[in-house]
Amino acid sequence: MTDSSNNDVFVPMVETAIQLAQSSAADAVFLLLDDGAHRAGFADGQRFQWLKSKLNQVMIVVVGHSTEMLQWATEHDIPRIKLENPEAIIHDRLTQAILDGVAAEYLRPGANVVAVYSGFSVDQFDSISVVQLTKHLGRLTARDLQKLETKVPLDTLKRVVEVAVEIGREGREGKPVGTMIIVGDHRRVLEQSQPVGFDPMKGYPRRERNLKDSRVVEGIKEIAQLDGAFVIAADGTVESCCRIIDTAPVELTMTTGLGSRHYAGAAISKNTEAIAVIVSESSGTVRIFQNGEVVLRIEPMRRAMKWNDTPRRRSTR
Repeated sequence: MTDSSNNDVFVPMVETAIQLAQSSAADAVFLLLDDGAHRAGFADGQRFQWLKSKLNQVMIVVVGHSTEMLQWATEHDIPRIKLENPEAIIHDRLTQAILDGVAAEYLRPGANVVAVYSGFSVDQFDSISVVQLTKHLGRLTARDLQKLETKVPLDTLKRVVEVAVEIGREGREGKPVGTMIIVGDHRRVLEQSQPVGFDPMKGYPRRERNLKDSRVVEGIKEIAQLDGAFVIAADGTVESCCRIIDTAPVELTMTTGLGSRHYAGAAISKNTEAIAVIVSESSGTVRIFQNGEVVLRIEPMRRAMKWNDTPRRRSTR
């Protein structure tokens, strides 16, 4: 197999990942490809033939957005996952890949995954990580995720989670932001909530309130600074925002330290078939509630650094 001079670490990196997967009892090795890997000659077919020869040692999953590379993987019978947001940071791309891997039953709940990716250079693999699904997915199983999809389409749920993760990681204008996004069963959610006051989404046609529109996503990030929850239909249309949950009391078992926002989200998910996605203002952690319980927890852990303007002391000399 020929190797590009820019990507000559490919073979040793993957072999190291396979050895690490075997020693850590990982379910799979995820190769996160991007345009850089594509330009480095990854899609010449020879690398995929070599990868196929390694499938008897461990499951290898190709993750990327390039149609050509995913087609090569298909032709060589290598499991593959298509990324929906290739511009996202590596942490978010890996999270999406894990979600899709669970949905496709490539991964067991509680398993380990070894990820190989370009963490520093765009034209070669340079990083390997071991990811523990228990820390990323909690009690989420493939069956749970498929159940969520029957109530809220997976595409819509993933888009909502992506927005929540961005809010948790970035905040707004350097300040942390907490918010609640309720998706699915929106009519019952609207019946069990009330407006705080002015609704910035009111009056816009449905086609201008869908999460597929990047302008709507940016609007959500701005409005998230206000009090109240977003209510989103299963098709991704924002039905209302700035709403206070006013649902019947329910018995809940909650982790110590979670506040009223999490209790309200858990309660509305218990009393309706909606999914509640909660962003913690203090940590940026994203939790998904279904039927009153946390089924997914994501730690963004990448908030922008905020510099303090500390005046310099004048020299006394």
